[in-house]
Amino acid sequence: MARDMSDKEILKMELDQLKKEVSTPRTPVSKCNTVNFVEGLLPNDPLIKGVPDDKNPYKGDKGGCIIT
Repeated sequence: MARDMSDKEILKMELDQLKKEVSTPRTPVSKCNTVNFVEGLLPNDPLIKGVPDDKNPYKGDKGGCIIT
């Protein structure tokens, strides 16, 4: 898409995008509850807890792979 556009059109598109981004309301990280949100999801996170064998579609008779 950008190949078919002139440099002026590309710059205008970038400027329009920057105007949208500058008007986006922002919240400082210090006021966010991101840490609480992530910690609240930890008990159900399959990357932390793992997936039970009966619910794992990739667990078969072949065994598994162990990363050390």
